[in-house]
Amino acid sequence: MDSPANPTALPMPLSNLTPEEQILQETVRRFARNKIAPLVREMDEAQKMSPAIISQLFELGLMGIEIPEEYGGVGGSFFNSILAVEEISAVDPAIGVLVDVQNTLTVNALLRWGNEDQKQRYLPRMATDTVCSYALSEAGSGSDAFALATTARLDSEDYILNGRKLWISNAAEASLFIVFATVNPGAGYKGITAFLVERSMTGFSVGKKEDKLGIRASSTCELLLDDCRVPAANVLGEVGKGYKIAIETLNEGRIGIAAQLLGLATGAWTHAVRYSQERQQFGKPIAEFQAVQFALADMATEVEASRLMVYNTARRKQSGLPFLKEAAMTKYFVSQVAERVASKAVEIFGGYGFVKDYPVEKLYRDAKIGAIYEGTSNMQLATIAKQIL
Repeated sequence: MDSPANPTALPMPLSNLTPEEQILQETVRRFARNKIAPLVREMDEAQKMSPAIISQLFELGLMGIEIPEEYGGVGGSFFNSILAVEEISAVDPAIGVLVDVQNTLTVNALLRWGNEDQKQRYLPRMATDTVCSYALSEAGSGSDAFALATTARLDSEDYILNGRKLWISNAAEASLFIVFATVNPGAGYKGITAFLVERSMTGFSVGKKEDKLGIRASSTCELLLDDCRVPAANVLGEVGKGYKIAIETLNEGRIGIAAQLLGLATGAWTHAVRYSQERQQFGKPIAEFQAVQFALADMATEVEASRLMVYNTARRKQSGLPFLKEAAMTKYFVSQVAERVASKAVEIFGGYGFVKDYPVEKLYRDAKIGAIYEGTSNMQLATIAKQIL
């Protein structure tokens, strides 16, 4: 079996990283290869993430990278989160999305819109042992993200939530959820409000787990809210301002998804390079054939272009510069690159690329979701067009 744990092809050089970022990158890379890689196939086939891996992610501080030290976190940067997601996803994009959602969506949302009481209650838990999930999508609310049917009604000191959420990543592992509901269906997007919902709250349950094509170890479930009672103190931000939280966190989250897909493409390219040097045909390694060389060169060029886009957009976000257009461009472009590179890796492996004994088959399956979640490719194109016109 071609194990993803010890690729002989060197990773592509990464420019403009500080010494601290290089240390983080190498630490996460070693962890992914030594601890995650041996369990990738087992987790994929079982459609279940290893609890031991989740615990180790917390122990390394990778689930609370931007959480300030005063709340028990690492006190790192957004760019640190992007590096971590990239390196983990080069081995298993399913684990990459767990780290991504935790850091770029939920932690970011709490840091930006949470009040001090909410930060004191939840950030220390999210830094140490609590997976948090982001619940926006519904059956009739996908690309039209604000066509929400889930309602929230104020009852004394609590809100009563009713509705059903679909396609919620990390739901099986999560103990805390950021749930979007409308307090006034007639107000359109101005009625949308974000709530911090704990798994143990009355009327809340996690429903069906989806049987997916790729990133199978990453849980994707429905959420059921049946007169779910949530304290008014758990409103995140302001009542009626949930649309702003959703839009802005998803803009940041798209950079994280692009980092996941960048890692996936890098992993597929690395496996293809190594295999091309090992596989013999007509008395020599297939890497000596020009057709294979050109394929690898084309893959390498697209991966490096993707890396530059991801890093540039992450730096812009971290520096407080506008990044909406860049995030949409990056997510759109890198999702295409991930599919193309993973597909070419399967072809370079030939028949072996089509079987589960080798890692590129899984990476090929994992790549498809990149064009769908956290904004479809068409929605990214619409955003780009709006920004440039």
